[in-house]
Formats: sequence, C-alpha cells, structure tokens
Amino acid sequence: MTRSPADAPKTHARRSIRTDAATAQEQLLDAAQELFYRDGIRAIGVDAVVERAGVNKMSLYRQFASKDELVVAYLERMDEGFRRRFEASVAKHPGEPASQMIQALEDLVKRASSPDYRGCPFLNIACEFGDPAHPARQSVERNKSYLMTRLVEMSTAAGADNPVELAESLALLVDGIYATSQTYGPGSGPLRAAPRIARVLIAAACTAHRKQEGS
Repeated sequence: MTRSPADAPKTHARRSIRTDAATAQEQLLDAAQELFYRDGIRAIGVDAVVERAGVNKMSLYRQFASKDELVVAYLERMDEGFRRRFEASVAKHPGEPASQMIQALEDLVKRASSPDYRGCPFLNIACEFGDPAHPARQSVERNKSYLMTRLVEMSTAAGADNPVELAESLALLVDGIYATSQTYGPGSGPLRAAPRIARVLIAAACTAHRKQEGS
C-alpha cells in the first residue's frame, strides 16, 4: 500500500534545537516575558512558551522544575527592570527627593502611554492569583515592598510631616496609573493628570518643599 504525502510522518514540523543551558534559559525567559505579560499567566501553558522560545520541552524542565518556577523567574526579571527604571528616574535629580518622586511618576506615565503597555505585571498577577501564599504573590509583595520603602525614604528626605502617609498616597497613585493605562488608554487625560496630583500631594505634605516652591 502506497502511503500518501498526508500520511507521512511530519518529522519536519517540529525540530529539536540544541542550545546550551544559559542560552536556553534566556530564550525561555524572553518567551515567558512576552507571552505572560501580554496574555496572562493562566492563559499561557508551558508548551506555548517552549514553542515561542524555540527550544524543546526538556530544556524547559532542566531550567525550571515547574511552571510556577518559570513564573517566579519571569517576575524576578520584571522586578529587576522596574527597580532599574525607578532608580534611573531618581538619579535625574540628585539630592532633590521631592523632584525625584515627581520624576518617577512622570516617567511611569510615559512608559504607560506606550501602545503595547499592559499595565503592571505584579498587579496583573495579583488579579490572577488569589492565594497570598502562592510564590507569584510573594513576588508581588517583594516588588511593592521595595516601592513603598523607597517612597518612604524619599518622603522622609523631602521633609514630609507624615512620610508613610505620603508614600502610601503616591503608591496608590502609581497603581492608578497602571489601571488607567488599560481602562482610559495610553496618553489619556486621567493618565496625564497623575504627575499633577503627585505635585499637589507632595506640596501639601512637605513643609520644606512648600517653602522651596514659594521661593
């Protein structure tokens, strides 16, 4: 019996690509970042990540024992990026904590106005995973704790009457930027209002800043 082309084994459809461990890990994280950030964690299976990365499934499990481990590694990468961008904003105004906080908000609004922006990956994860003990939620806590710590430090340095209260207000504004970017859209009026609100909050909270603004 002659086998038709349709019956032939499709060995060409999927080719195993041999890569070293470091390259495979980087490719997997690149793929996870693209897919998880765009479509969410629960919507994306490991097969989709493997296919996008161009490696075989065994390569994934050599690097990450489970999907949860891959998710945590993805979040660690996103956290590193967030911290790097935040500190770059702060560095634009050495010794001026009030201006540093405003700059961080202004830069975040610019980033949130990109057409492919999908909000805060940590806020997105918190919406997807309700269990606070889940490793992904612990990554969320670490990211938000870092932001709060830095905002309290800068609020204190800026002379806020109640540094924690100011930091909490600005943290709420940050999450508002994330949400507004997805509801009202990039470059929207509510999104652009965030730095103005930050200035009002900081001026009201910081006596030294009020004097500086009035001089």
